[in-house]
Amino acid sequence: MRFLFPFLIAVVIAGCGPSGGAGKDGKGGPMGGMPPAQVAVITVEARSLPASYEYTGQTIGSREVEVRARVTGILQERNFKEGGPVKKGQSLFTIDPAPFIAAAVRAEADVSGAEARLAQAKKNASRLKPLFAEKAVSQKEYDDSTSAEAIADADLKSAKARLTEARLNLLYTKVESPVSGIAGRAQRSDGSLVSGPDVLLTTVTQVDPIWVSFGVPDNEQLRINGEVAAGRLELPKGGNFEVSIKLADGSAYPQTGKLNFSDVRVSGATGTSETRAELPNPKGVLRPGQFVRVTLKGATRPNAITVPQRAVLEGPQGKFVYVMADGKAEARPVQVAEWTGSDWIIASGLKAGEQVIVDGVMKIGPGAPVQVAEPKKEQEKTK
Repeated sequence: MRFLFPFLIAVVIAGCGPSGGAGKDGKGGPMGGMPPAQVAVITVEARSLPASYEYTGQTIGSREVEVRARVTGILQERNFKEGGPVKKGQSLFTIDPAPFIAAAVRAEADVSGAEARLAQAKKNASRLKPLFAEKAVSQKEYDDSTSAEAIADADLKSAKARLTEARLNLLYTKVESPVSGIAGRAQRSDGSLVSGPDVLLTTVTQVDPIWVSFGVPDNEQLRINGEVAAGRLELPKGGNFEVSIKLADGSAYPQTGKLNFSDVRVSGATGTSETRAELPNPKGVLRPGQFVRVTLKGATRPNAITVPQRAVLEGPQGKFVYVMADGKAEARPVQVAEWTGSDWIIASGLKAGEQVIVDGVMKIGPGAPVQVAEPKKEQEKTK
């Protein structure tokens, strides 16, 4: 047996020599190494892409007014349906007009009396004027007549002003809606004493058009400004974004609108700046207080580079992709902007014309040899 062991060792060593591996045919390498990994690549291209932004918003009436009486009196009648539509100028409440009618009649009588006194004063002044010229009356008598005429004229103007006020008060007994919209709940019932403007009677909310208020985070606004300054983003001219919304059930509202206000101040409580859009609401589908998803459209990303999301990996230093260069996989750090469909928009790290590995990334590492795999359809044709 001692002569058999050296023979077995020699056989094993012979089997491990070059003739026992995969020779120098390029498949296994000169020492039997692994073949290049089969990967799929895409050649990245620069193209213009639309950019949109989404926020959570809430609908509010474009005009929300408080309806109050201008005069004091007994609330005689309510002339609208609570929660129903009302028109501008429609009478919502009626205050007992009887005392105001009496005041108007009294003011009309005062005007008539003032007109009579003025007419008499004018006659006296005109009668004394030629007599004063002939020195038939004294200076005092003539001055008294002209003064009486001026006083009577002032009294007439004051009486006419009181008549105008009385007629206005009578008109104000019909409390009208200042806008067209939806009436709220009546705050006072029939028979109540209304003590003028300090008493709220109801509210009217204009819902066509309707406003949508939402907040833009300060950090996002800074990021957008930075991208604009770097030339990676172009905003619509004049900031005229197209505004579309989705309702709470996920359905899209068919009408679109425009921004009509953007506050320069940033709220210390929320870290956002208030922004508002206006949308048509002819059928009253939108109601004040609804929460909606607001989408701003109209911005573009010129010369944007995108890669599939599966090609972007996460490493200790951040996100990176594998770029094929000289038959090897090169790990390239990238900065991503946002998603567009199933792709990442690459803010920096790639340039047009480079080949990015999109499939087979889990089989390779930095510097690993790679080979572009043939498309499956081509492989099937060759079988």
